[in-house]
Amino acid sequence: MRMISDQDYSTRTFGNEDSLPRVPLPDLDSSCEWFLDWCAPLLTAEELAETRAAVDEFRAGPAGALQAALERYDAEPGVHSWLDTFWPYRYLGRRDRIALNANFFFLFQDADSGPSTQLDRAARLVAEAVRLKLRLDEERVPPVVLRDRPQTMEQYKYLFSTTRIPGVERDTVRAPYTEDSPGPSRARHIMVLVNGRMVRLDVQDPAGRPYPEPALAAALRQAQQTAREAPAGPSVGHLTTLARADWARCRAELLALDPANADALDAVETALFCLCLDDVTPGDDLEACDELLHGGSGNRWYDKALSLVVFADGRAGINVEHCELDGTTILAFVDAILAGEGEPPERLAEGRPDAALVEFALDDGLRAAIHDADASFARFVADTASTVVRLDDFGAETVKRLGMSPDAFVQMAYQLAHHRAKGRLGATYESIATRQWRHGRTEAMRVVTPEAVAFVAAMEDDDADTRHEAFAAAAAAHVARARDCQQGRAPEQHLWELELIARRRGAELGVTEPLALYSSPGWRIMRDDYLSTSSAPSTNIEYFGFGSTSSRCIGVAYVLLPGRLHIYLSTPRPVADQMAVFADELRRAIAELVALRQSMVNGS
Repeated sequence: MRMISDQDYSTRTFGNEDSLPRVPLPDLDSSCEWFLDWCAPLLTAEELAETRAAVDEFRAGPAGALQAALERYDAEPGVHSWLDTFWPYRYLGRRDRIALNANFFFLFQDADSGPSTQLDRAARLVAEAVRLKLRLDEERVPPVVLRDRPQTMEQYKYLFSTTRIPGVERDTVRAPYTEDSPGPSRARHIMVLVNGRMVRLDVQDPAGRPYPEPALAAALRQAQQTAREAPAGPSVGHLTTLARADWARCRAELLALDPANADALDAVETALFCLCLDDVTPGDDLEACDELLHGGSGNRWYDKALSLVVFADGRAGINVEHCELDGTTILAFVDAILAGEGEPPERLAEGRPDAALVEFALDDGLRAAIHDADASFARFVADTASTVVRLDDFGAETVKRLGMSPDAFVQMAYQLAHHRAKGRLGATYESIATRQWRHGRTEAMRVVTPEAVAFVAAMEDDDADTRHEAFAAAAAAHVARARDCQQGRAPEQHLWELELIARRRGAELGVTEPLALYSSPGWRIMRDDYLSTSSAPSTNIEYFGFGSTSSRCIGVAYVLLPGRLHIYLSTPRPVADQMAVFADELRRAIAELVALRQSMVNGS
């Protein structure tokens, strides 16, 4: 197999996939030692001793058989990565609701041309998305290249006509580029949602030519009117907010009730994407973010990979189903459609696009299920608190001038603010992109290092040199761990996949006893998030956001750019007061750390 060297790669979208290096499979001893190092700062001496004993028992017992099975799998023909099975189990195996719990959003910057009407903004976004889709079909979207290394583009295959399908035990994905649907999507329509009503709208003519913006705007106006004039009734979209097994049962009832429902579901599931035209005009940034994350559940189909949302005042954003798509891919998608990248199509369709109302046949049982889903999700949303932190006088350039890594700086600020808000440190997750590997996605990084613990303690010291030395050491440790994660030197996903192999194939491999490692204090405490963090650096994004991952967790989604830092925070309602304190302490911590670093730089 030819490997890629500097300046030696295909310019076709998917032209480098087979030549990318494979995700390294860690050896067992390394992952066990990394795990002990990672969890140790969060444990008491007794908890660490119990965890170490569990790790030793694991290594001496079933771990070898599980690792050997994973190595055999990684060597099988057609397997791109030892994580090929891990990702479906991680995302599609979850049984709770994905709305708010798993989907994420981006709030777009306003249009450069100034204020625009809802339909004009929507038509522009749709037109640019279709242009991108056509270039992608012909593999004319250049591969992303970082530091002369092309990145995997595999996720781009799941941007269009991709839908998560609920299952009782595990979900599946309906998507192009698969055995059931080889090659690019052949669909020519999108699904427009207005007040819970759904309209199928063609965005390409039968010859595949895209409709121009004026025709799309006119068609969207007609679709909006058609939806508003449709008889009032319950929105099936509410069902996509249910726990997955409940939604799977309702979907089966829909299919069994009336053959027309199969056609309606097919129209939704094969649509290139959803366009949600909301009647809401958000009063501020926070309301816009909340609406994108969980608003108008009757006017969403949360299983759809992409749902563009345009508010009544023309502000816009996107809600994303996470199972096949990560933030880096969506950022590239958003940058492309907002910047209008690439040359316009040579030929445009003529006339007006076809549009048709999509309706579902319902019985009393399904109507009741929709009503209950709506009420249940409304309660779930009410039990969630959120806020935004907007710093327009601080950004990555501020930190770079101080000679530090911007991400390490803000991550240490999160630790300091969290300790001051809650009186303790807690497990902190950070997503690290690993797209330089074949089918690479992300690695799970744990932020709390011994150096981070020492830094937080040192910030109470009166001596500036002591505070600065601890801060610099913690930032350096963070950078080193992030680099390890990017290179595949990380334990969590590796050990997690060994646990999943034991669940799936334990009897076959002779692993039938409970594995103490996975109930040890280290495994439980390291993965019980107090902070779940992820970044989305793009000038086209105002805010990025997602829900919290546990009953005590604060979700921290941040857009760190050269001149600004915008953060969306989300947490369960019982943690709302602590989140508010965390937000205030974060502002204070950033200012304090800038001043500390500045004094040391000037002093040197």
